[in-house]
Parts: sequence; structure tokens; C-alpha cells
Amino acid sequence: MDAEIDEVLHFIQEHLDERLSLEKLAREAAYSPYHFTRIFKQKTGLTPHQYVSSLKLQKAKDLLIHTDLTIRDVSLEIGQQSLGTFTSRFTEQVGMSPSQFRKSRSLTSEYLYSLKDFRNWSEESILIGNNVRNVEGTIEANLPFQGVIFIGLFPKPIPAGLPVYGTLLSTLGPFTFTNVKPGIYYLLATAVPWGMKVNDILLPHKTLKARAFYAVVVDQNSAIPRQHLKLREPRSDDPPVRISLPLLMKHFLAKQHSKI
Repeated sequence: MDAEIDEVLHFIQEHLDERLSLEKLAREAAYSPYHFTRIFKQKTGLTPHQYVSSLKLQKAKDLLIHTDLTIRDVSLEIGQQSLGTFTSRFTEQVGMSPSQFRKSRSLTSEYLYSLKDFRNWSEESILIGNNVRNVEGTIEANLPFQGVIFIGLFPKPIPAGLPVYGTLLSTLGPFTFTNVKPGIYYLLATAVPWGMKVNDILLPHKTLKARAFYAVVVDQNSAIPRQHLKLREPRSDDPPVRISLPLLMKHFLAKQHSKI
């Protein structure tokens, strides 16, 4: 099964400018649409539609950083005919407009340097809810790591848009999200070493990644299991990080400085 899905992943990457329907992708794997969706989600954590949308957005980010194409031309390159639809979807998923994302390159190094020099690290969430449940856990890695770790609880199994609850960590070890409202969340993390180049932060193909195998269920009565994450090298079936990491840096720094 893994071999068939890997072939489909390669097919998707080579045909992003086309309309990739579920039926078309299922035929590539020689499965029924139902069976294909089930095994695809088992491997990637996403539905085929979610995965294709993530790759299209990632390609748009790549074109915005590495080319001088107009935003309209970028939208056409990923098969989106409506500039308005492209701009609104990009803004919703990345946290800033395509033009803002293109301009954010100049500020990324500044944010990273500020984080490296920051001393008053806190485990408080970027966004605070208003209930009294905590989600606690530990994040580790096989090798020593020095840099900044982005970790968040998302409403879908994709690092898209601002996390419902999120924070930045300066070291491996424990983390806590406080006052988490009842709901179903997906715990995802990525990590940027201090020396990483700006383009690799804006287009985080190479960042270490981690995700909880099961959704985090928060309700009024049940105990919330302690979460254990381990950072690993990126894989080809990882969903691209949609949210702008510099935007998360900016939010975190602004929140911390407001306490001073």
C-alpha cells in the first residue's frame, strides 16, 4: 500500500496545475475512491483533497518567494482562476495576504534574532481560551536541538491558520496549554534551528516535525492524556506547513513584550 500511495504523492506533485479529483487519484492507485481515501488518510493524516490543497498553497508560497510573478500569475500557476478566491484562501491559511507574505522575508531574520536573544520565555499560549482545562505534554528529539519550537493545537490535522492554542518553546521538554475549551484538536509541532536560512523558514520543507498520533479530545469530564511528541526529519508524506512561521514569531514576541 505504501508504494502505491507514494506513487500517487509523486503524481500529485507533478500535476498540481491540473484538476485532481478523488476519482482521478484513486485510479492512479488502482483503488476505489472509498478505499483510496481510507489508506491515503492512514498514511498522511489528511484526505486527498486536504493534501492537494496544502501542496498547491506550498507551491504558491514558493513562487512568491523565488519568482517575480504577479499574484494573479501565481494563482494561475496553481490552477486557481479567481484572484479573489486565491487571495482570500491564502490569507486564511497562511495568516497574511500573498503580498504581505512576499514582503515578510525582510523581517524574518529580525524575528529569529530577537527570539534567540529573548530571555523571558513563557509557556503561556499565544491565544488564550476561557475554560479551565490544561493540555500538557513533553516534546523531545533523538539528537540535541538548539532553536525555536513552534507547537500548537489546530482544529484540523493541518498546520494551517493560527492555532487555536499555540506557543513557542526555546528548549525541548515540557509544554502546557492552559484554559483549553472543550473540543477536538490536533497537536502539531515544527522546529527551526537558530542558523536556518530565511527561505527555509518561509518555506519550511526542511524543518523538524512532530505530530500526535491521535486527536486531543477535551471535554468537561474525561481526563486529558499527557502528550508525548518526538521531533523527526521531514518525510515526503508530511503535509506542508501552511501558516507563516514568521507570523507566529511576531505574535509571540508581541505578546511577551506586552508583559514587560
